[in-house]
Amino acid sequence: MILVTGGAGYVGSHCVRELVREGRDVVVFDNLSQGRRDAVLAQRFVEGDLLDSTALERVFAEHDIEAVLHFAGLICVGESMVQPERYYEQNVGGTINLLRQMRSSGVRQLVFSSSAAVYGDPRQVPIPEDHGKNPTSVYGRTKWIVEEILADCARGSGLRYVALRYFNAAGAASDGRLGETHRPETHLIPLVLAAAMDARREVRVFGTDYDTPDGTCIRDYVHVDDLSRAHAAALRALAAGSSGGAYNLGSMQGFSVREVIETCRRVTGRAIRVVDGPRRPGDPPSLVADSRLARRELDWVPEITSLDEIVRTAWAWAQAHGVG
Repeated sequence: MILVTGGAGYVGSHCVRELVREGRDVVVFDNLSQGRRDAVLAQRFVEGDLLDSTALERVFAEHDIEAVLHFAGLICVGESMVQPERYYEQNVGGTINLLRQMRSSGVRQLVFSSSAAVYGDPRQVPIPEDHGKNPTSVYGRTKWIVEEILADCARGSGLRYVALRYFNAAGAASDGRLGETHRPETHLIPLVLAAAMDARREVRVFGTDYDTPDGTCIRDYVHVDDLSRAHAAALRALAAGSSGGAYNLGSMQGFSVREVIETCRRVTGRAIRVVDGPRRPGDPPSLVADSRLARRELDWVPEITSLDEIVRTAWAWAQAHGVG
């Protein structure tokens, strides 16, 4: 059985769906602070928090867990800069509790939801896995600290892990069953689509003076269905005896904030109001993945690489569910 922490959240729920589709037995553990119970497509669900050691112990005692997919944690860059202690407690402290319980239960396989935020302001783009780590946000530092903890556990206790550093998760399930609904929403594409649905809304662009072609940040958008397939591939690799490691997940192409807004205008056929604002603390100018290692070692190739197609899936979800 696979334990999925944070399996009611955006990426976690899509990965649960992929595992269930493959016939895997899954139990989801989520405190529902960010996720949605109706997004869990597995039969087994336990509401609980990683900071609650008793709840964790009970989950491991009641289920025959062979591996863990770890998504649970706080994800907002801006919020992390003003609430650092909360991010360290949840993202680092919660992971330590999970690892302690895994060790006592004899579970040695973990796939960790990491982030391109570990790199900070990159010296080269696309970014390879061996690039220096200098996170510019507290969120990014929590992800890097957890990766360092995982490496220490691998050396000291026989843990085998894969850390998947994905770039900007985007889009909705191609069959329309799942999509992106954060509370509050902070991701660019759903914010732009919300403005497309409501002409009274506006999109705020954080920073127009970056050293990029149009002055706005550039990001690598990877479809959530492709991320799901990567997590399933990582589990298969660990089960086959892989020693694991860290892998970038991205499309290897970057789009600026203004390019994303124009794509949303084109796909929706609607006007979208834009307001330029100052830079947001912790945002590097450009993050684009070199994901060749994942393609080579995990046999993972993203299938939905067109930004138009990514936006189309997100727009279909937003219209069907009134998101925005």
